[in-house]
This record gives sequence, C-alpha cells and structure tokens, in this order.
Amino acid sequence: MKTSPFAPEHLPNLPDIAGVRMASCEAGIRYQDRKDLTLFELAEGTQVAGVLTRSKTASAPVDWCREALGGKRARALIVNSGNANAFTGVRGRQAVEMTTHNVCEALGCTPGEVFVASTGVIGEPLDASAFGARVRELSENLMPDAWTDAAKAIMTTDTYPKLSTRGFEMDGIPVRLNGIAKGAGMIAPDMATMLCFIFTDAPVSADILQSLLAPAVDRSFNSITIDGDTSTSDTVLLFATGRAGAEAEKPMHLEDPTDPRIEALREALGDITRDLAQQIVKDGEGISKFVTIRVCGAETENAARKIALSIGNSPLVKTAIAGEDPNWGRVVMAVGKAGERADRDALSIWFGDQLVAERGEVSGDYSEDRAARYMKNGEIELKVDVGVGEAGATIWTCDLTHEYISINADYRS
Repeated sequence: MKTSPFAPEHLPNLPDIAGVRMASCEAGIRYQDRKDLTLFELAEGTQVAGVLTRSKTASAPVDWCREALGGKRARALIVNSGNANAFTGVRGRQAVEMTTHNVCEALGCTPGEVFVASTGVIGEPLDASAFGARVRELSENLMPDAWTDAAKAIMTTDTYPKLSTRGFEMDGIPVRLNGIAKGAGMIAPDMATMLCFIFTDAPVSADILQSLLAPAVDRSFNSITIDGDTSTSDTVLLFATGRAGAEAEKPMHLEDPTDPRIEALREALGDITRDLAQQIVKDGEGISKFVTIRVCGAETENAARKIALSIGNSPLVKTAIAGEDPNWGRVVMAVGKAGERADRDALSIWFGDQLVAERGEVSGDYSEDRAARYMKNGEIELKVDVGVGEAGATIWTCDLTHEYISINADYRS
C-alpha cells in the first residue's frame, strides 16, 4: 500500500500531559510485526466526554463507552486494531468485559472507569483472552511520552500515524491538549472506521467538556468524508486530568459554562479536532487529491453542510477530480440531488479562484484550459453559492481512485 502523498515529512513531538501515561505492544490480534494494542492510564478524578457513532449496528466497545460516559470519570483507555469487535453478538460484549476486567486488575480501577475502542475487520470474534497477559505487561511499561507508538498501534489501513498538539494559558498557567486519531476508509460523518482520543490537563468538569466537544466534532469529524460509509466504531473521547495548575496556591477548577477562561480551551479544541480530521482525509485510501468544498448562500448551516456532503460523496465528482477533469456539470448534479433549497438560476460555482458558472449557466470568462491546469494541483477547492440565503459550511474530502478499490477488495486477504 502506497504512503499518502500528503503524509508529513516529520511527525509532531507531543509533550507530556500531566496525569496521562501510555504503553503499546504487538499483541498479534491480526497484524504481524506491528503494534496493535495500546493502554492509557489516567489520573484519579479524570473527567471524560465523548461523541459516538449513531450507527444502528454499533460495535460492542461503542455500546460500552456509551454506558461508561454516564459516570463522567475515567481511569483508563484501551484500544486494539485489527478487529472491530462489531457484529459479534454476545461474544462481543464478553470480550469487552474480559478486557476491562484485565485492565482493572492491572491498574486497580473499576469497570465503569475503563473506556474501550476497537477498529478493524467487522464480524470476526475478538479473542480477548489471547492478549490478556499483554495488558499486565503494558501496565508495567507505562510512560508519559509514548504518543507516536500509541498513534501507530490504533492504525488499520492508515499509511501514517496522526498526532496533534495545542497549548494555551489560563490565568498564566500553561494548559496542553494532545490528540491522536486513525482513519483512512469507511469515513463519513455520523456523530461524525475512525477513532480519535484527546487528552488535556485542563481542570474542567465533564459537563463542560461535553458542551465543548459536540460542536467541535460537528465542525471537524462531522465535516469530513472519504467514501460516504459510516463505521460501526466511530468514537471521539476527550479526557481532562485536571492537573494543570494543581500545585498553584489557588488551583483552577472550571465548572461554570459562562467562565470566560473556557474560550481558550474551546478554540484549542476546535483547532486540534479540525487538524486531526483533515489528517484523516489526507490519508484517505488511494488518495491523490485533498479537496475542500465550501457552500454558501444556503438557507441554514445544516442545509449548506448537506449540499457540501452531497458534492463530496458523489462518485462522479470524486472520479472527475481523480482524473483532473473540471467537470462542473457533476457539481450541479450533486447540488440538485441534495434535497435542500437551491436556486438553479442563481447558482455560481468556482474551481479555486476561477468562476466557472454563474446565474445558472457557464461563465462568460470560463477557460477550460485554465480549469484543467488547476485540477492538476494536489489540493483542490470547490466553492458553490446556491443563491437562497446567507448560511454556509465547509467540508473536506478526497478523490476516488483505482487504488481505493484495490485496498478494499484485498482488505481481508
């Protein structure tokens, strides 16, 4: 499998987060000679928020996390790749219970404080007993700086690990966010096979975390699509250890949602989720083009997003981009099928900064040669004004190539 042309030359070096330690190993779940199991230990009192897939065939780990989020506290996160533990019936729940039992024995916590995620093949039972001993081994090798190994351990068809970090200050006290994510195929928004885990030392309650995470997900992971397929396992979890400024004379603790200090956290969370979401698209299976789609002039933001996703999910639009064909007629088609209000005779379309269509017909200044040259770029931007309102939305996607078919045709081989 070819490495994405958008893979970074250098991975970011993520700093320590007070109250977070991790370890990863080769458990042989599906892959050979690569890490596929990672364990995070979180300090006592860590608060947690999450956004999970709305798929009606959600995995056993998603069901477990949905229940555990009610407790608002976390002591551990364990993630495996190679097997999604989805559509595995009673055995799927049993595998989660065995995994959490092993974590509790290793770390001395309760099952409700353990969060579990799995990614990989759907429909194959996960034998948690096969890697039970590895959990104890991981607990004995926890470190605060093994972020890259953790990001690699959660990969499936990804061609590079996805990491991001942000920092800011509250009352002069440094606060840090680190995040890792995985995803390359079966990517479409429905919350938003993608996983994302973000850790911060900010002293914030679970309720505030949840109020910040949901809109951040909407504008990031809910605004990406690679192939239009929603995974059974989509999970975003945000953990706050509360250790920033713990030694200060007057320790911070943010519980009031109107506290102005929360704005800095909101901005940093928005940045890190958007960065990780775009990294996922830039590692899309078989990708050759990274595409930004902006829709304006819509009735509502939701309508604009639906129109943008209609364009981004269209196989005809995506294959035209792969073939470097400025076929704006396919964009018109995708706008029309979205089911949202659009004025055909006021519709305008741009490829980059070139106006290709206006007032419902081809622009008088349109140049096919210029548009074709623009389509040879690695990063493409399409803009559409649907002419019925003031709202807009932006989504990120990629093209659809022969390589995507090859990867998914051979996925279980």
